[in-house]
Amino acid sequence: MSTIKLFESKKIRSVWNAEKEKWYFSIVDVVEILTDSPNPRKYWSVLKTRLKKENSQLTTNCSQLKMQAADGKFYMTDAADTEQLLRLIQSIPSPKAEPFKLWLARVGYERLEEIENPELSMERMQALYEKKGYPKEWIDKRMRGIAVRQDLTDEWKSRGASTSLEYAILTNEIMQGAFDLKVDDYKQVKGLDRENLRDHMTDIELILTMLGEATTTKLHRDRDTKGFEPLKKDAKDGGAVAGRTRKDIEKQAGKPVVSRENFKELAGVRKKPVK
Repeated sequence: MSTIKLFESKKIRSVWNAEKEKWYFSIVDVVEILTDSPNPRKYWSVLKTRLKKENSQLTTNCSQLKMQAADGKFYMTDAADTEQLLRLIQSIPSPKAEPFKLWLARVGYERLEEIENPELSMERMQALYEKKGYPKEWIDKRMRGIAVRQDLTDEWKSRGASTSLEYAILTNEIMQGAFDLKVDDYKQVKGLDRENLRDHMTDIELILTMLGEATTTKLHRDRDTKGFEPLKKDAKDGGAVAGRTRKDIEKQAGKPVVSRENFKELAGVRKKPVK
């Protein structure tokens, strides 16, 4: 999937990588906007040479993707994801880049504050959800869910799961047991793309997710589980506990727990379910 982002009425070509779930942006387009250079390709070439001499990973890790040029044809173009783009902006001496640099400095300062006082992170996250327009009762559950999730991932880290892929597999075991859906399938039900699934769950969906994850954490501790495969079994068992609860709720309510509702259009009103 490709699209064009606008910045001060100027176009930045971008491509969505579904496998990595990331947007990639044309570096030359960004350089042109921030520098007003008459030859942004040459500017990027010179900057790239300097960054290579500084052993910057930006030049090593940036991708080449096909993007449409002004002549309508597609050419291989240097592209950066969001993190790489922010690092690139830091390397460009331009007044237009200064607001971004100030913002990055502020984010970095706040991150250091949160390391010293983790409660600040939760307070800022809560304030962000409030600003987006989420209901207070939902925010309370979401914040509790974040704490439960953190507790679980701490256990995974100390018991032999270390990579993001392993975390994703374990999470899918819990979600499959709880909702009969893997994370990507669940996102499709709710009409989501790169959005965080939990940010679009209903109250009961959040509660059942917490139940599955809290139960998995308890099983890890009670069984003193170590190693990826045993952790995977615990995750399956923990998800199954939430799944049985879900089925009980559905039997009593007479309708599915999994909802197509999401919060993609927040203005105090939840988006109507997809039919």
